[in-house]
Amino acid sequence: MASVEKRIQEEILRDLDMTREISDEELLGIIRQKICDVGKGEYLSIAYRMELEHRIFYGLRRLDVLEDLLADDTITEIMVNGPDQIFIERNGCLEETKYHFSSNEKLDDVIQRIASANNKMANTSHPIVDTRLADGSRVNMVLAPIAVDHSVLSIRKFPKEQITMEKLIAWQALSQEAADFICQLVQSGYNIFVSGGTGSGKTTFLNAMSEFIPKDQRVITIEDSAELQMSSVPNLVRLEARDATMEGKLQVSIRDLVRTSLRMRPDRIVVGECRGVEAIEMLQAFNTGHDGSFSTGHANSAKDMLSRLETMALGAGEIPLVALRSQIASGVDLIIHLERMRDGSRKVREIVEVLGVEQGEIQLQPIFSFEEKGSGEKVKGAWILKNKMQRDQKYRRSVGQVKEKSPWWK
Repeated sequence: MASVEKRIQEEILRDLDMTREISDEELLGIIRQKICDVGKGEYLSIAYRMELEHRIFYGLRRLDVLEDLLADDTITEIMVNGPDQIFIERNGCLEETKYHFSSNEKLDDVIQRIASANNKMANTSHPIVDTRLADGSRVNMVLAPIAVDHSVLSIRKFPKEQITMEKLIAWQALSQEAADFICQLVQSGYNIFVSGGTGSGKTTFLNAMSEFIPKDQRVITIEDSAELQMSSVPNLVRLEARDATMEGKLQVSIRDLVRTSLRMRPDRIVVGECRGVEAIEMLQAFNTGHDGSFSTGHANSAKDMLSRLETMALGAGEIPLVALRSQIASGVDLIIHLERMRDGSRKVREIVEVLGVEQGEIQLQPIFSFEEKGSGEKVKGAWILKNKMQRDQKYRRSVGQVKEKSPWWK
């Protein structure tokens, strides 16, 4: 099949009129005719012809073998380690697929298609590219020789329908009590930071929290690659950073976008992910009256997230550590830490309140914590309320603020 497919592709590319644009329907007609011509000289079954048409079209106009994997809703991650090795994640488990690219050149061609679709550059000067697909899936690409053996491609797929807090409860990602608490705090305008490791569900959780944002508020999201899907927010502005050109010009950084967002009359600012010195801008936004803002970051625990925030913000070299800790303590009200468990499930590991600074250190107060029961393959446990008084005080304050700020919540 590979030789027939390659031969037909080469003939089509040779015969195509490159001076005009060819529609998908016209290209499919050309492919069918070529397959019929080949079928006159050798036997091709109907099933074989249909598969051949499918593969050739995807190879010429789409993302080749990745199309079938992208169409499978049970797959959450696609990992291309080279033309001959493609892994997927399904239900939290990794498995190798039967799919492969015909050559290194074909894989590089697909990478170029993905990059160019979002005005990104993928070349020796820019060998690492972060971008997205049309459906919002997150894409990371690293070209050879930075990727030593072959160019590599990773795609994080997002569900077609927005994941709600109700679904997360049904999937046992958190308890109903913890979800009700988060709902009240989002409604009341608390600044919330979501932390967790890679693949722990931070973006999904941020999307789920957005359903509690009052409908009369203006929200501005700021991301490296636009991934957030806050469909429940009517007054939404999405901003995306831009890499510099080959001449090192025209770059628009996360820091630039945070600064300009302050002039756009936001009620809430959502920074998709803090990775570097933009953390200082994010903290300043949290401290300039934009209550109810969100952000995410990579960390092993809520406490580690504070240390990472300090490290990232100190990289800007604009504020001493003592003042920085005061900014963090006053700007961030709550940290929700997520974790990907050993069975592949994602859960809220802990919810902690940021109290303030004492003796030069930021103090944390745990409110909810997931405590595992048993040691089987399937992770089971419960969310324990660590500080009922603290929760109740914050809840009562939240209810009062909600009624005052958002009358529709009555």
